[in-house]
Amino acid sequence: MSFSDLKLTRQFLDAVAEAGYEKPTPIQERAIPAVLSGQHVLGIAQTGTGKTAAYLLPTLQLLKFHQDTGVRALVLAPVKELVVQIAEHAQMLAKHTDLQIAALYGGVGVTNQKKRLAQGIDLVVSTPKRLFELYESGALPLAFIKIFVLDEADRMMDMGFVP
Repeated sequence: MSFSDLKLTRQFLDAVAEAGYEKPTPIQERAIPAVLSGQHVLGIAQTGTGKTAAYLLPTLQLLKFHQDTGVRALVLAPVKELVVQIAEHAQMLAKHTDLQIAALYGGVGVTNQKKRLAQGIDLVVSTPKRLFELYESGALPLAFIKIFVLDEADRMMDMGFVP
């Protein structure tokens, strides 16, 4: 099977090829078509098997292009380092699009993150606490979110993010 068999559009096929991906992994083969068709997906696979691309590729393709309507996709991850990694991966996969991606996490001032959100973002990758802070301040409305991903949901539960 190839990435083109997964019904990805040219801009994402180009990004995948430029990233050096040769063929989809089993998690990608199963998750990408399911997400593209609107199904809810729970993906469990070993580290290094391409889980991030398995949800980012179809998410980015469903977003298609930048819109000024507000955040349309949200990825929650438990820690800053993972948020940064996911956002960088998303930027790489979306490089042939005009999609706007932001990484939101604590440990830095919130003012620049609020400014970035005000510029128009399509995909937000955030830690739970920073998401909540920005939502409560009114800087991050969630009304337009159509795609929601919990990355390492089990770890977030273990860290006490259930409430």
